[in-house]
Amino acid sequence: MSGHTNLEKAHVLQLNAQDEPAPGLDPGIAITTTLLIGLGVVMSYSATAALALESTIPPLFFDHLVGLAIGGAAATVAYFLPANVVRHGALPFWGFSIALLVATLATGVEVNGAQRWIALPGLRFQPGELAKCATLIAVAAWLSRQHERRELSYKPTLQAAGLALAPAALLLMQPDLGNAVVLVVLCAGLLFIAGTPWPRFVLPGITGVILVGLYIVNNAYAWRRVMGFLDPFREAQGAGWQLVQSYVAFGQGGFFGQGLGNGRQKLEYLPEAHTDFVLALVAEELGLIGVLFVLGAFAALWVTGTRAARRAKDRFDLYLAFGMVTLLTVPAFLNASVVMGLVPTKGLTLPFLSYGRTSLVVSCLALGLLLGVARRHPPRPSHVASEEDGW
Repeated sequence: MSGHTNLEKAHVLQLNAQDEPAPGLDPGIAITTTLLIGLGVVMSYSATAALALESTIPPLFFDHLVGLAIGGAAATVAYFLPANVVRHGALPFWGFSIALLVATLATGVEVNGAQRWIALPGLRFQPGELAKCATLIAVAAWLSRQHERRELSYKPTLQAAGLALAPAALLLMQPDLGNAVVLVVLCAGLLFIAGTPWPRFVLPGITGVILVGLYIVNNAYAWRRVMGFLDPFREAQGAGWQLVQSYVAFGQGGFFGQGLGNGRQKLEYLPEAHTDFVLALVAEELGLIGVLFVLGAFAALWVTGTRAARRAKDRFDLYLAFGMVTLLTVPAFLNASVVMGLVPTKGLTLPFLSYGRTSLVVSCLALGLLLGVARRHPPRPSHVASEEDGW
């Protein structure tokens, strides 16, 4: 009887070895992001070609392709990086991003009243985008260490929160309220996933809402944005202009759209049609069908990304995957809410679709890290799991 049992165990182990999933690209994540990146290339050309009629290749479209090439290289490197390398490099990477934010405040380039860019010969980039990614990686690494030590008391929680509040404060000084709030919210999500009891979020949450309200009241640019959101048609010649023109784009697009390349709002009616409001251009040219396609792709990315996180057997990989998928999807849904007039304008880009080399490179970096976690923890065949349960 004992020999028979040993034979059964050996047979199951042999089946497990044969059916062990081979590491590779997660098809769900890869397909959804490929579709989004492809649509982003098409919409980038559509949005910028009309503004550069004398150029064979629109300069802004060329910049988008350069950002995509750099982002592809960053994603490839991130995909193959071992988890230990990412984990041990998390805090130095965070420190580097903090240094860049400080340099931005000291020597950065001011555009439209905000000092968010660092200019180098032939290159201008936005450190705030990198800081969001670096901070999430650092918080994931810190929380995984505390979990190994079985410490999730107030002190480690406050230390992890400090990793988020430092760059958030520097972002507010630029000023960049939208990205500062998003960063804090995403890090709070990581703390919750790590097992922080929800009552600990109540007092900080109330305090944060009050502070954001005070910030808006005491900063003219933020107050104008809120007024433009609350009554855009009354402010149609001022703070509400961008939102009103976005409404026009959605209205003209209807169900099937005006046709690719036939949008009119991009002809200097809708400001930032190729960046923050690219979804309005999608609505005008591809209609409701195009908008639902974009939102559905990001929803699918959320589902497949969180599944990859749940499969992770390592705490750091779990937190890392969750942080990266939220970095890619939460700003996307916030951007869509801004374009549709559901929340005030925040200056957030739509990952993979909006023009902006820094945003595109960082999005690709986050994608590479997410795919790396999925590669290290692939799904097991269902019949193997059932056999193991029977055993």
